[in-house]
Amino acid sequence: MTTSDEVALLRLAAQRLAGPRADTPTEAVRWLTAVQGQDLPGALTSVALRTAGGTRAAVEAALDAGEVVRSWPMRGTLHLTAADDLPWLLDLLGERALAGVAARRSALELTAGDLERARELAVAALAGGGRLSRAGLLAVLADGGVGITGQRGYHLLWYLAQTGTLVLGPMAGGEQLFVLLGEWVPAPRRLDREAALGELALRFFRSHGPATVKDLVRWAGVLVRDVRTGLAVAGDRLTTLDVDGVVHWMDPETPDRLAACRADAQRVLLLPGFDELVLGYADRTCTVPAEFADRIVPGGNGVFRPTTISGGRAVATWRGTGRGAARSLQLEPFGALPAEVSAAAVLAHAALP
Repeated sequence: MTTSDEVALLRLAAQRLAGPRADTPTEAVRWLTAVQGQDLPGALTSVALRTAGGTRAAVEAALDAGEVVRSWPMRGTLHLTAADDLPWLLDLLGERALAGVAARRSALELTAGDLERARELAVAALAGGGRLSRAGLLAVLADGGVGITGQRGYHLLWYLAQTGTLVLGPMAGGEQLFVLLGEWVPAPRRLDREAALGELALRFFRSHGPATVKDLVRWAGVLVRDVRTGLAVAGDRLTTLDVDGVVHWMDPETPDRLAACRADAQRVLLLPGFDELVLGYADRTCTVPAEFADRIVPGGNGVFRPTTISGGRAVATWRGTGRGAARSLQLEPFGALPAEVSAAAVLAHAALP
């Protein structure tokens, strides 16, 4: 058995936010399997924080090199993934995401013909190494006679990415460009369903554990029976902890990893909004005490604010302004903050990627 406080520290070590970081951004993303990515600048920072000597420029370089991509692999939400992981994730998780497409398409007054016409236009515009911004690609669709007003444009791009035609790849002017998935990822991994569920379970619990079956259900948008199948495949490579009578799964090496970096795990850390340490769990109370949950997600609106972590626990939200030496930090603490925590937060902000 172990305590909630210890779970919080173990998760920091598992997520590579304490102890040795990943050697490269691609390794960091692959370790986590998927990194929440609807806020691209925040996602770049999340990956950089998990990378040795990490910078956002290095993460952008991994995007430009085709090693990391951004798409909608699960829950209808943008994530960063290693490029060759995206196809098997789409194969495994896309069916549930696409289940409500007909109803959504009807509400948007889009026909199946519109979707396929959009695909034809996108392929024609991007084939042979083409790259287009969101606005540029939507203009191609509109010029080709496909309606993009309201939410139609977003839905069309999401659908074409979800069904394996498009992916967000290289950067230009601070924006990711759309490319053809088949061209941008020439050597995709393909797994049968049982192997994919095993891979998903193994990698989630290694990188996010200690975590529960419910955590993976929520994170990937799968069913409990899917997680059970995955654990049957991967279970002998994982170990369990009892936390208040609830079974948590994790990498057997995580406790030793924490033992070697406990002081690092206790330090003050500033995380961007939507970071996996907070967002990656159905039950995040070991990191975010329940009484402060609405301070991070005000009104339960789904928008996660940046968090200040100390001793493995969220103790404040934060906002920053300026760049370089002109950076300034504003903390919104959940209670009285010791002076040393506030001072350490200022230093952490100055060092943010």
